This record gives sequence, structure tokens and C-alpha cells, in this order.
Amino acid sequence: MLSSRFLLLRSAAASSLTTRCLCSANQGKAPDMKEGNPLLHVSNVRNRLREIVGASTNWSDHKHAMADRASLSSMLVTSQQDLPARSMKHSFLEVHLPLGSEPELREKYLTFHNSVRFGRILEDLDSLAVLISYSHTYNPELKRSPLSIVTALVDKIDMRQHAIYPDCDIKFTGHVTWVGKTSIEAKMHMSQYHDGAYAPILDATFVMVARDPENKRAAFVNPLKPDGPEEEEIFKEGEANKSRRVELSTASLLKVAPTDDERKIVHGLFLNTLDTKTVSFRSRILPPNSIWMEDAKLKGLEICHPQQRNIFNRIFGGFLMRKAYELGWANACSFGGCRPNLVAVDDILFQKPVEIGSLLLLSSQVCYTQENYIQVRVHSEVFDPLTRQHNTTNVFHFTFISDRDVPNIVPQTYGESMLFLDGKRHFNQTVGL
Repeated sequence: MLSSRFLLLRSAAASSLTTRCLCSANQGKAPDMKEGNPLLHVSNVRNRLREIVGASTNWSDHKHAMADRASLSSMLVTSQQDLPARSMKHSFLEVHLPLGSEPELREKYLTFHNSVRFGRILEDLDSLAVLISYSHTYNPELKRSPLSIVTALVDKIDMRQHAIYPDCDIKFTGHVTWVGKTSIEAKMHMSQYHDGAYAPILDATFVMVARDPENKRAAFVNPLKPDGPEEEEIFKEGEANKSRRVELSTASLLKVAPTDDERKIVHGLFLNTLDTKTVSFRSRILPPNSIWMEDAKLKGLEICHPQQRNIFNRIFGGFLMRKAYELGWANACSFGGCRPNLVAVDDILFQKPVEIGSLLLLSSQVCYTQENYIQVRVHSEVFDPLTRQHNTTNVFHFTFISDRDVPNIVPQTYGESMLFLDGKRHFNQTVGL
């Protein structure tokens, strides 16, 4: 978590991005949310992003504005050394979601079971990560930023508390923690005001990439210069995160064979499904308290309308995360027979942008279970009905926990066995049982 020192930081750049939030007296209202205190309201995050990029809320004007961004290419530098270094305080932002005092806003986040829609939280985190990145690269001399900053990866979201109250104020804080030449790591923390104090809810790490104004090639971002030993330690953690991501990518089951221990696991699963009454590799039976992986799927379809666009005229990454999460949650709920709670989100890779007008196919698969934990993988792809081609756009990984033990998931094919092992890897990384 950020120290109290970072929670009190207010840089000039961050202050210029804030707006005022007026809240009435309410049990779930934080005491610092009062008239005269400048705060960034969650509803203004995307408005500020539109100002930075020059996007419009009107569809026809928006298309013209995006086409006009090509002229900003001359503002890009040819080397990262041409950009001034920034410290972490330059990108620090605090954003408030006043569920305790704005009933109309609360309605947007409310579920039928009187809890908070976590998919909406994912949307807010995605928008905030982009704004944090733009705060790091902010140049007051430019009316519009020539950079197109988009989400490349949701590295990890760790839940620190399952209960999120629908009538208590929420606060997001975050800043840039590591920078490469064209990439940015942003960490965010979400807390909620309850029983007289803010309690931590989740920690999130996003990786963003900077592109040129037309979003066609990489663009340089301001280097990050840690200010003091505390920032240096945070920066080292960012370096370690990058090394871990490279290592995990190298060891992907799509590239290399399973380890010896993993091969033994797959063989054990296979032997456990053989019919002892026959001497055949083809005769398979389902063990007790188990479900075939093939029977633990749930699919969905979304038509991508202009309403779901981001500031760069593509489908908003937060919308994709929300739809994937809701499908994954529904699958875990159906599989476990009760309403599950989210434990972690990790390794959401944005492989390709989703264009407006696409047919988005979502496929959710329970790929690993252990005791009362359910690991769900959601695969998204766009389908062109004219060419009948499928292209993967995202892969999502969610870890849920149920209030009871769940059936064992059993693969039948080699491909399903790889999904099982991949799910086990993600589970071990997030839960570590």
C-alpha cells in the first residue's frame, strides 16, 4: 500500500486535473468530502481524458476529432532523453466515488443483491489508469496530448476485502510506479469509508503503453526519476514486476511443454478417469464429485456500439473487462451453486483493439478448482460475419471463492489439460495455497 506520505501528495499537475465534489451529510460519507475541498469526482475522469486528447461526446464530431489527431505527430519527440523526468508525485491522483451521498450514481453501481457491481469498478480503474499515465506525461504547453495511451495489461488486482457497501463513499488513489521507454506501470488502491474510517478494498496494477496520435506505432514517455528511498523501493518493485512478466511469458504453455511435475498431474488426472472394469485407454468415467471441463462453459455475445467507445474510437477496455467479469462470475455462480466472491484478477492481456461495430464473442471456462476456489478463464474474440474470421482480442483470468466446497473440474483432452495447468498456475500465483 502507499504510505501516508503518498496519500497526502498533491502535485501541481494532479491539482489541475481535480474538480469539486459536493456531498450531503450521510452515514457513508467520508468527512473530507465537504464543500470547498477540491476532489476529482469519478464521473469527471473520462471528461478530463476527452479534454486531454481532444475527443468529443458527439459521435460524428468524435470521428472528425480522431481523424484530425494525425496532425499532432510533429509534437512527438525522437528520443526519451528529450522529455523531462518526472517523480511519482507528478502523477498522483485521488478520485472519489460518492455512493454514500449520490443516490442516482449509486443506482448505476447497485446489484440486485444490494452489493456493488464489480464490473463498474473495473471500468473506473481502467479510466483512472489512463488518466494517471497522462498526468505523468502532462505538458502544460500543449492544448492536446499527442500520445495515445491505452491499456496493455492488467497485471493483477488483489481483493483485500470481499464486502463493498453500496451506500458508502469510495476513494481511489494511484500514481505511476515504473516507466520503460514506451510503457508505464500504474498502481491504484481502492478504499471505502465505513464505521468512521477508510478501509482498504483492493490493490491494482495496470501496464499502459503509449502510441502515436493515430495509435499506429510506439511513442516515448517521460522517464521516471524516483525521489527519495521510498520511491526508489517502489520503482524496484516495478522492475521486479517487469522481470516476472517476462519470465511468465517465456514459460507459457503455448510456447513450452509442461514441467515434469505438471506432466505427472495430467497423467494422474487421466488415470483417475479410466474405467477399471475395462482395459482400455478410451473408456473414461467421471470420478465422484466431479464435472467434465466441457460441461463448465458459459458463452455470450456483444454487439459493439459507439456508446461503448473509448477516447480513441475503439471499444473501451473497461467495458470489455466488465462484460468478461460478469460472464465469468455467472459461470462460477452456476458451477458452485451459490454466489461467489472475487479473490483476484490477473494477467488480462489486451492483444488487439476491438473496433466499433464488431461482434464480440465471449467464452467463459472453469479451468481449475481447489476446495472452495474456482478459477475461471474468459476468452474474447471478434467475429467478422462477412469473412467468417475469428481473432482473439483478450484473455481474462478470475479467481473466485465460494462459501462451500465445489466439484472438481476434470479435463478430457490434451488441450483441456493445458487449460487446467494454466488455471492452476494462475491460481497458485494469486492464492498460493
